[in-house]
Amino acid sequence: MTVQQTRVAGPPKQTIAAPSSPRGSRRAARRRATTIAMIFVLPYLLIFLAFRILPAFGGLGLSLSDYSLTGDISWVGGDNFERLFGDDLFWNALRVTIVYSVIAVPLVVVVSLFMAHLASRSIRGIKVYRAAFFLPVITSLVTTAVIWQWIYSSEGPLNWFLGVFGVGPVPWLASSIAVLPSLAVVAMWSRFGYDMLILMAGMLDIPQDYYEAASLDGANAWQRFRHITLPGLRRPLFFVVILEIVSSFQVFDLIYVMTGGGPVTASYSLVFMIYDQGFGYFNFGYASAAGVVLLVITLIVSAIQRLYLKDDD
Repeated sequence: MTVQQTRVAGPPKQTIAAPSSPRGSRRAARRRATTIAMIFVLPYLLIFLAFRILPAFGGLGLSLSDYSLTGDISWVGGDNFERLFGDDLFWNALRVTIVYSVIAVPLVVVVSLFMAHLASRSIRGIKVYRAAFFLPVITSLVTTAVIWQWIYSSEGPLNWFLGVFGVGPVPWLASSIAVLPSLAVVAMWSRFGYDMLILMAGMLDIPQDYYEAASLDGANAWQRFRHITLPGLRRPLFFVVILEIVSSFQVFDLIYVMTGGGPVTASYSLVFMIYDQGFGYFNFGYASAAGVVLLVITLIVSAIQRLYLKDDD
């Protein structure tokens, strides 16, 4: 008798997948995060390309041509730049812009640093003061210019206050000597709130242990500010300085509303010259050449900032 042995089938074999590489998972997650970020950034990039990059290249091409209102364009090469560098009005506009920047930039930075020092204190109601200090930033620059134009007028509050001490009316905006400092004060009023926030954030980032240790060593308030606060604000302070230099070289709104480039050409800045030559005399190629020079100056300042920060890193 043959005994048949039955073979009992065991459980089916399961295929065990090899664990995925942690490096591959991180790479895939990074790709997904990059894709999502690009989707959100893409609208801004398109707007930046359409309204910043393309007009910049268009202005460069226009600076090498002669363009008329009828739409006729003729290639002139470097004639506009040759005419520009031989024009006394251009050098006067560049001088006015530099002098204005020399006055406005230190004024804005010093006031912003002082207000940031006050706003960084932990006192009751400090948030209300911070909001009040920031209010001029969100105020329309045209509105600010009109208000300060009234303040500087012969019957304005400033001349009234000086009259209390027997000082006659000062032609703040009609004097070739006082017009640029007067405009710099208005710029300081309208811009210090933004710089204050940047510097205040840098101050709050400095460890308080440094100040406590300095106080135990007998350092007074000025010594703590000089040896702790200023070194700790090296990077944000330099950023604010570069930001104000670029803003000062691009000043236009205040001059357009308050002085119109006068008296004579005492406040005739480089940007105002670009506007005046382009939309006043319709010299679009010549105005574009001045705009290219301004762009080069701005790029040089930005390159200095980048090199400085790179060395600091």
